[in-house]
Amino acid sequence: MKEYTISAKQAGQKMRKFVVRILKEASAGFAYKMLRKKNIVLNGKKASGDEILSEGDRVTFYLSDETFAKFAGTQVSAQAEPAVKRADFFLPVIYEDENILLYNKPVGVLSQKAERSDYSANEYFIDYLLESGQLTGQELAVLKPSVCNRLDRNTSGLLICGKTMAGLKAMNRMLKERSVRKDYQCMVLGTVREGFALHGYLHKDERTNKVTVHKEPAEGTQEIHTELTPLKAFRISLEGRSIELSLLSIHLITGKPHQIRAHLASIGHPIVGDYKYGNRPVNDVFKRSYGIASQLLHAYRLQFPVLDGELASLSGKEFIAPLPDTFALLLEQACNEKR
Repeated sequence: MKEYTISAKQAGQKMRKFVVRILKEASAGFAYKMLRKKNIVLNGKKASGDEILSEGDRVTFYLSDETFAKFAGTQVSAQAEPAVKRADFFLPVIYEDENILLYNKPVGVLSQKAERSDYSANEYFIDYLLESGQLTGQELAVLKPSVCNRLDRNTSGLLICGKTMAGLKAMNRMLKERSVRKDYQCMVLGTVREGFALHGYLHKDERTNKVTVHKEPAEGTQEIHTELTPLKAFRISLEGRSIELSLLSIHLITGKPHQIRAHLASIGHPIVGDYKYGNRPVNDVFKRSYGIASQLLHAYRLQFPVLDGELASLSGKEFIAPLPDTFALLLEQACNEKR
C-alpha cells in the first residue's frame, strides 16, 4: 500500500491526472481499472477519477510493492530526488509568491529544452525549488512546476513560472485568454514616428525554422496581431556611417513563433542584431562596436488583470524587467548623440 496526502501545491488537479502521474509507466486503461476495482481510493472511498483534489485529501494505492514499483518507477521514492545540475547562467528573480515566480531571462538561455541533454530555464526553476526546499523529489513525481510562457533563446525578459497546481492552471488560462498584457521593447533600424497596429498571416517553414508574413490568409498560415508604439528616434554614427534607429514598445496580442521579429522586418524595420530576419551588414557593425550578436528584443513588462482567490495578490499588478547590458549600453549611447 502507498498513500499520498495532497499538499497545497498539488491541489486543484483532477484525481485521474494525479494517478497517471504517479503510475507514469502504466496505461490509462490500467489506472482506470484500478479506480473501478477500488485498488485506488480517495479518502478511503471509491473514486471515479473526476474529483478535484483538495489540500489534505488522501489518495491510497492498494497495490503490491512489485506492481507499484513497476508502474511508478523510481521517482516515487523519497530517496530518489533528482540530482541538481548546476547551471552556467543566472536567472534574476523579479517576483515570487507561493504560486508563481517571474524570472528575467538573459539572452542565450532556452525557456524549455529542445533536446534531451539541454539545460533550460525550466530545469533551472525546478532545481531552484528543490534546493530551496519548496519541492521534494516525491512531489516532483506528481507535480510538474513549469515555465508557462516561452521566449526565443536570444530574446530576453520576463518568464512566468507556475510553482503550484493553482499557479500553473491560472497562468496557463490567462495566457490562453490573453488577459495578461505582454509588452516588449526593441531597437529597430529606421525611423518610426507614429504608433500603429500590424495585422497579417504567419507561415512557418519547419525545415528552416523561419517564418514569413503574408497580407492574406493561406493554407498553413496563422493570423497575427502586433501593436507598436515609438518611444524615441535616434541617429547614431558607427564606422563612418549614419544609422537611424527607433526604440519601440511592442504590445504582443497573439504570440506566435518569431512574430515580432518577422512582422517588423516585413515592414522594413528589422530589429538590430537579428541575423535571421534583419540586415546582416548593419548587424555586423553593431556586433563589432557593441558586441551585439542577437536581436535587441526584450520582454520588459507584464500586467495582470483583476484577480481574486489564491492569486488576488497579483490583481492589477505590473512587473518590469531591466534591459540587458548590451541593449542598455546602445540605448545610452544613442541618447547621448544629437538627433
